[in-house]
Amino acid sequence: MAILPVTDVSAHSGTLPIAAVERDCGLSKDTLRVWERRYGFPAPTRDEFDERVYPVDQVNRLRAIKRLLDLGHRPGKIIALPLEELHALAQQTLEKVTRKTEIAEPKDALRGYLELVTAHQIEDLRDRLSQSILRIGLARFVTDVVAPMNELVGDAWARGQLEIFEEHLYTELIQSLLRNATNSVRQPPTKPRVLLTTLSQEPHGLGVLMAQTMFALEGACCISLGVQTPLPDIVLAAQTQSADIVALSFSSSLNPNQVVDGLAQLRARLAPTTAIWAGGACPILYRRPPAGVLTLAGLAEIAPALVAWREAHSS
Repeated sequence: MAILPVTDVSAHSGTLPIAAVERDCGLSKDTLRVWERRYGFPAPTRDEFDERVYPVDQVNRLRAIKRLLDLGHRPGKIIALPLEELHALAQQTLEKVTRKTEIAEPKDALRGYLELVTAHQIEDLRDRLSQSILRIGLARFVTDVVAPMNELVGDAWARGQLEIFEEHLYTELIQSLLRNATNSVRQPPTKPRVLLTTLSQEPHGLGVLMAQTMFALEGACCISLGVQTPLPDIVLAAQTQSADIVALSFSSSLNPNQVVDGLAQLRARLAPTTAIWAGGACPILYRRPPAGVLTLAGLAEIAPALVAWREAHSS
């Protein structure tokens, strides 16, 4: 059973309010309500204010369902399954996935990092990852350690081998390491000026932080807005900060229509001279690349894309 933040638990013992479920599961309130009407699950009760509250066992199922959605399953096919079958299906699905990521760190080392997460030896993990940065360099640490580690952590969660709080511990540690390492990289006031963020529907910030690290290593001037920035504010920030490039990260959990529509609206509102670069794990970016947007299939593509941008703007 996943361990949940105490502050999220309502006065009804063992239940969570809809806002907490939305945040922890990555499922919007609208989606939860639609599923309730269409499938009869989740089946929340009501608190003294007549607001929906969700039993913990239902929240655990919702988390597992969300992970399967990210793996390509449709809600109507899986939503009625019990938790054990959801975990089993996730494991079967993951076993069919062929990963082509080349890693510099041996797989045993990566799994050793994961074992430190589950053993809650976070300071030991911090020390080992810091040593990895010194050993292979920051760029390779991002592409060859953090990227595949994210996959391992996601897989472990899907198999029910990792609790939510353990995933959060890992994410916070990686973010701390990357921020500290990136802050040590000299950022000269030269072009391009890159504004980094996510759309308001995208709460995951690790991808955009990894991208920021790669941009900084290539000498770009980075301006980060964090995550979940409303579209009008992205436009305003790009204007006031004289951004040459607006870079956005998208996880696989984001609705494809939100990705396409958001990028189209952003392209229409930004000046034609401001480039939009998009990357991440959302498949729609590569199946249907939005017009006027450069899609980067991996972090390693940032460096050559910057070289091309500088060549085009050298005059």
